[in-house]
Amino acid sequence: MTNNDELDWLPDLIPLVEYDGDWKQYLDAIYQIFRKDFLQSKPRYASKRFALKKHPIEKGKEATFWHLISDGKNEDERTPDLRRCERIAWPRPIIEAIDTQDVFVWRNKRGRSERILIALHDFSYVVVLDDREDFVLLWTAYYVEQKHRRRKMEKEYKRWKEQV
Repeated sequence: MTNNDELDWLPDLIPLVEYDGDWKQYLDAIYQIFRKDFLQSKPRYASKRFALKKHPIEKGKEATFWHLISDGKNEDERTPDLRRCERIAWPRPIIEAIDTQDVFVWRNKRGRSERILIALHDFSYVVVLDDREDFVLLWTAYYVEQKHRRRKMEKEYKRWKEQV
């Protein structure tokens, strides 16, 4: 398990309680962080252009934003996930740490897409990029709560590492 000192390089969590439980105010605040990190400027990934899935725009917010803060298999039925919301400021620094020892990076196939996964050392948080020919698309990011899912992800990383 990663101790808290190992995460000092990441921004603080942004809990809903800091907004007195006011969901609308909280949503606006975390969206402003997303805007700053991914719309007003973009992180770098190798020599590829960095992009977001903008459509469908829902409630004036891009599809990637909703993927970063909600969970669910069916796009129309995703629900907010507070663990994702409070970590909205983490994806950019994690992406920018790709060439450091702070994260593990590997690739996997999901259908026809080749994904780039960037995980904290304890596999508790993962950023997923979709590698397109001339750009990378921020696909999602999420907190991994269950230990068995963390172990599964770690095994996937180790298998990939052995093959490259």
